[in-house]
Amino acid sequence: MTFADPQDPDAFRRILGHYPTGVAVITAMTQDGPVGMAVGTFTSISLDPPLVGFFPDQNSSTWARISAVGAFCANILGEDHEDICRAFATRGIDRFATVDWVPGPTGSPVLTDAIAWADCRVSEDRPIGDQQLVVGQVTTLALHTGEAAHRPLVFHRGRYGTTTTADVTSSLPLEGAWL
Repeated sequence: MTFADPQDPDAFRRILGHYPTGVAVITAMTQDGPVGMAVGTFTSISLDPPLVGFFPDQNSSTWARISAVGAFCANILGEDHEDICRAFATRGIDRFATVDWVPGPTGSPVLTDAIAWADCRVSEDRPIGDQQLVVGQVTTLALHTGEAAHRPLVFHRGRYGTTTTADVTSSLPLEGAWL
């Protein structure tokens, strides 16, 4: 076993990178048009009430624009969506130029290729460390039942991948999927 200094950002990132994370795109509709950002920190928080959360960087100009709206859609990406993730992680480009989307119930863009999505109202937004803790009250959610509904896109040890051992055929279908 090798110990590392938790104050060393490179060691912190390298060691915690051994824990895989799913990838989501957080979107909102501003007065200037759609905005979005890729995150690897999206998670469910509570069933009652239905809450989700994620942790954007405090210096994110995209999060500042989404936060001002007070609503967002968390679009969960599938194994074939690395290009979408990279586009939403790139600065200075039109992130919506190569994706199809429709407005969700809050007006936030729902990416039509997302394997699932949750439309939310921001219920908490506060600084924690060098990040923001964002909690969203889920107002609507859906599972895409098309071909993209196979495996999630996963980020692990600095690379994109997918799950290989999870049985994706055993999941229960959600009735009334919106897309």
